[in-house]
Amino acid sequence: MQADPEIFFQMLADATRLRITVLLQSHGELCVCELTHALSLSQPKISRHLGQLRESGLVQARRAGRWMYYRAHPDLPAWALGVLQSTFGGVMELSPYREDALSLQQMPDRPGASCCA
Repeated sequence: MQADPEIFFQMLADATRLRITVLLQSHGELCVCELTHALSLSQPKISRHLGQLRESGLVQARRAGRWMYYRAHPDLPAWALGVLQSTFGGVMELSPYREDALSLQQMPDRPGASCCA
């Protein structure tokens, strides 16, 4: 996969997309409902940003029943993965990333049993 550096950094320049990307980097794969809960944002807003991340090639989507799951694209080039890993390591103790992770951790009824109200 060839990632365009300009598009890659444009995607990360948006606060919502960066927060989503950090959560995906730290948790691997998340359902849209987990992201809406963690970020306290509406499903349409989260879905719009996930669509942009998917179109840019940064994330990959998977459908399971009626739920959509997202993860960092497994074929990102090494330089892009390095940027994501370095960013994750540098921001996880900062606000709002710390609160996003805590909110996700405290989410009741996380996917696995039954997903998303």
